[in-house]
Amino acid sequence: MNRLALAFGLALLLVLSARWIGHAQQDDARFTGRTDVLDAKDIGASRRRFAPGARTAWHSHDKGQLLFFEQGRARVRRKDGPAKDFGAGESDFTPAGVVHWHGAVPDQQLVQVAIGFGGDTRWLEKVTNAEYSGRR
Repeated sequence: MNRLALAFGLALLLVLSARWIGHAQQDDARFTGRTDVLDAKDIGASRRRFAPGARTAWHSHDKGQLLFFEQGRARVRRKDGPAKDFGAGESDFTPAGVVHWHGAVPDQQLVQVAIGFGGDTRWLEKVTNAEYSGRR
């Protein structure tokens, strides 16, 4: 009988704590409306410095990539588009499966923060000097 009472008590405690946690999340003074914390197990982040003119090879990400440019100037190019430059404090999102490259502009270094959303990165050929300078 004691084991049954203990099991019932633990189950009741679990249910009440789950309700309290859910209620606490809903009544959080830092938010208006319903918000939920999501699992971030697939998110990866890295921070990298590029010397002037340094860049990645062409590549794509299974679930996309968000770049935040912390210092310097960045250059980003998607396979069938023009190169675009970004300054400190700006960001760029590349959707899943889009082939692209990114790096520093020719005359400034770059510090970037890259956030990946899971899956694999598919690395391709190196970016040529002509591709980097905007010629096809």
